[in-house]
Amino acid sequence: MNDDVRLAATLAEFSEEIASSDTPVTFQRVVDRAVAMVPGCDHAGLHLRRRRGRAESVAASDAVAKEADELQETLQDGPCLDAAFEQQNFVVRDLRTDERWPGWAARAAGLGIRSSLSIRLSSAEVTIGALNFYSDTPCAFDDDVDVAMIFASHAAAALSNSQLVAGLRNALDSRHTIGIAQGVLAVRFDITYERAFQVLQRHSNDRNLKLRDVAEQVLRDRGLPEEVVDVG
Repeated sequence: MNDDVRLAATLAEFSEEIASSDTPVTFQRVVDRAVAMVPGCDHAGLHLRRRRGRAESVAASDAVAKEADELQETLQDGPCLDAAFEQQNFVVRDLRTDERWPGWAARAAGLGIRSSLSIRLSSAEVTIGALNFYSDTPCAFDDDVDVAMIFASHAAAALSNSQLVAGLRNALDSRHTIGIAQGVLAVRFDITYERAFQVLQRHSNDRNLKLRDVAEQVLRDRGLPEEVVDVG
């Protein structure tokens, strides 16, 4: 069996695997299989596109990929973020010489990464996010972009057909809303963020409301009644 036939068989196996109801799709499975199946890929990470123009790292194959992805979030700059929002893919042949994302590239190179490939994950209806393939070798993806794109298309189809993306998006949005509500209470009543979260949680339990619903009430009313916060 030559390399092309073997690769086609491997990708077909992946497609069948992620379509199987016996093996539910997870973000972690996607990045782990990316390392196993895409030639040249030593590490992989996945960013989920969020509302409000942001993307968040949701899975990484290892500590190197996790740190490289989180660097993009911290700096708000990098090929994976651009792939998620600019509707194109990006190849970085050598992080030590590429000038498009100098801050991120220099720090990622310090992790031992030498080249990367960022591919937009999308279905017919929506862009899900982007998948990062990292290599410890320069120019590792020069001949394998098509393979990575085929892999990414299978992964995107499986993820978009599952409830995983919608569920995690809701969770991330809830976390964001709760964080803002904590800030509102902390400023209005001069309490710590930890105390503000305790107030939200207690009000949620007392009123039998979801924590996110309480947070939305805080944002709508710019606070809670003083007796609820108990600042005395």
